[in-house]
Amino acid sequence: MPQNNTPIRSVLSRKKSSEIFSTSADRSVSHAVELMNRHGIGSLLVLQDDRLVGIFTERDVLTRVVAQSRNPSTTTISEVMTADPQFLSSEDTVSVAMERMTEKRARHLPVLGDDNKIIGLVSIGDVTRFLLEENLAEAEHLKSYVFGEYTA
Repeated sequence: MPQNNTPIRSVLSRKKSSEIFSTSADRSVSHAVELMNRHGIGSLLVLQDDRLVGIFTERDVLTRVVAQSRNPSTTTISEVMTADPQFLSSEDTVSVAMERMTEKRARHLPVLGDDNKIIGLVSIGDVTRFLLEENLAEAEHLKSYVFGEYTA
């Protein structure tokens, strides 16, 4: 896998929205799914006293609710969330994010700051978009260089 040593905070700064959606572990799956659908998102961070305790994703809905025939109105997030999820620090690189997402099959990773507070959430789509923009910019620079239009 090619290396990209750009800090993940750069990906966060380029996101269209920095809003972080969360829920508490005692809320129902129905509530969480309604929130995810309303905002068009694929995951919710699960917080307890502003501390990350889990993540609830579309995959959790499919594998732990629907596949197990659980009632979403009476099942709580704590019963079906991914507890102690993988996360990134703001200083981790894009390469670290890609590696962690690939190895752990995670499509969403919370990003924690120095004080272990949540500063953002990156998705595989965010990382892909960032890399595409970087590659397009590099291609334009190379094209300008090759055709003599390059200015340093």
